[in-house]
Amino acid sequence: MIKVLSVDDHPLLREGIAALVNGESDMKMIAEATNGLEAIEAFRTHRPDVTLMDLQMPALNGIEAIIGIRSEFPGARIIVLTTYAGDIQVIRALKAGARGYILKGHVRRELLDTIRAVHAGHKRIPPEVAAELAEHTAEDDLSMREIDVLRLIAGGNANKEIARRLSIAEETVKSHVTNILAKLRANDRTHAVTIGLKRGIIEL
Repeated sequence: MIKVLSVDDHPLLREGIAALVNGESDMKMIAEATNGLEAIEAFRTHRPDVTLMDLQMPALNGIEAIIGIRSEFPGARIIVLTTYAGDIQVIRALKAGARGYILKGHVRRELLDTIRAVHAGHKRIPPEVAAELAEHTAEDDLSMREIDVLRLIAGGNANKEIARRLSIAEETVKSHVTNILAKLRANDRTHAVTIGLKRGIIEL
């Protein structure tokens, strides 16, 4: 029997997942949590075989919860469930130790097979997410400072204000903006923000 922990702040989604899981003869939903802090506690208490983890949650997000769980239980098998196909989110989740990744729109079709595969020691990433990952090589990763600049651009700040907030020269900001546009293959600042949001590099 595969013991499953479900972590999501939407009760209706948890109910739907529990119904799917408990309808199978080889798996059982043993616990639920509504945020990352509860997830870590529930993992300690119930020691599930597979954990289903949302990424966007209050108190502690999914990636932080994965890091927290795997620092105590390195063998934890965690599947990320998210509405988000952005490649940066996938990379962060996989680096944190996730073994599978399911888009919420595909839960009914992919959840049960993914739980079984991850329980058996395999990794599962949907083809469209794998394609997105393959498209973006390490070369186009933004530096932490470039991400800071992009986040401030998204907030509607001009170069002068960005320079003031980050305590750097305005010329340095311009240089960062040039790099951001080149790395993201963006036409202008607005396009760069759109790409940054789509790929999960920044959040509003």
